[in-house]
Amino acid sequence: MTSERKLTSTRPPLTELRKFLFIAVLIPLAAALGWWYFHLRSLPEYGPAYREYAYVTNGKSNTVSVIDLRTFEPAKTIRVGSGPTGVAANLKKNEIYVVNTGSSNVSVIDAERNAVVATIGVHAAPYFIDVSADGRHGYVANSGSANVSVIDLEHRVVVANIRVGASPGLARVSPDGQTVVVSNRGDDSVSLIAADKLSVRTTIPLCKAPEDIVIQPDSSKAFVACAGSAQVAAIDLKTDKLLALLDVGKSPVNLTLKPDGGEMIVSNFDSDSISIIETTTNEVGGSYLIGTHPARGVVTADNARLYVSNLGANSVAVYDIDAGKVIASLPVGSRPDGLALSQNQNYLLVLDSQSGDVTVIQKRKPTKLEPTEYSLLTMIPVGVQPNNIVVKSFIVAPGPGK
Repeated sequence: MTSERKLTSTRPPLTELRKFLFIAVLIPLAAALGWWYFHLRSLPEYGPAYREYAYVTNGKSNTVSVIDLRTFEPAKTIRVGSGPTGVAANLKKNEIYVVNTGSSNVSVIDAERNAVVATIGVHAAPYFIDVSADGRHGYVANSGSANVSVIDLEHRVVVANIRVGASPGLARVSPDGQTVVVSNRGDDSVSLIAADKLSVRTTIPLCKAPEDIVIQPDSSKAFVACAGSAQVAAIDLKTDKLLALLDVGKSPVNLTLKPDGGEMIVSNFDSDSISIIETTTNEVGGSYLIGTHPARGVVTADNARLYVSNLGANSVAVYDIDAGKVIASLPVGSRPDGLALSQNQNYLLVLDSQSGDVTVIQKRKPTKLEPTEYSLLTMIPVGVQPNNIVVKSFIVAPGPGK
């Protein structure tokens, strides 16, 4: 018998060599390119003196979370009063005001130091604060004591407590500083306060359960959402007369005015829709399905895009105002509520009230590799039950000798 010897090559087969090269070279290279493309897209360049922060009230943590919008990282957690619900920024000075419902006071935050520098007592169960355009006064509706506290923000003292209707939910000051509009949820009315006299000018009976308020940029009209009767009231602030009651969807909970004042968007919570009101003619231009339980809206500075948080769908709808249609639905965290835009309008901040975080969505110019206009940038943890947000940007003044 002759034995046959089988020759075995010591070189790896060609397919094995290709697999090795793919694993050792191509995958790391592709990963590196992906990491560079998706994670090293540079954020806007800011000067060393520029500051931009988002302030988030955490209703169940008794804190305010501060987010640095230059880096999209948490900057600080500030302890405030009990049950913070409302927050507003002063346009004329670097201060933030937080309304604490549980402790019936207002915390004043120095935005340059991100520290509480004063606490101002008001009356029972306040929820929101509005600041006059000149930065001198704050107005707080006290729902538990049927009055409005007027705060001198320069001296940080209450200068008046003005009696209004039952269970006032919101006090909104007109851009010209002349009128404060107060929605009285308990007796279905609106009180109009003369700001210079610190007294009620008139009280107007309205639709059921009025709450949210917007005022035209020229201070000529106010619109009030009545969640209990599916209506929006239009009020002439020059004659103090009710102009119209406009039928919208069920449970109108939020009003969003375009910056140019020409149109107003109503979020109809129980109709899963928005209604668009022509503010010049006081007419409803149309209603459109937007998502499950729309809660809040915000419009970009160029009047082109509307973002609506859909509390029941864990998403944000993007509505093209000129085209008149929804162009995107963006997934976010659990039970999204409050919304805010960064100063450059390229980042949308979404408060996820149940999951306790802020979703940051980036708007960008589409490319071949990224054909969509919107992408998730990051999710930032905050406190328990975040409920309101405000953005403040400013330039830090140089110190002495600089």
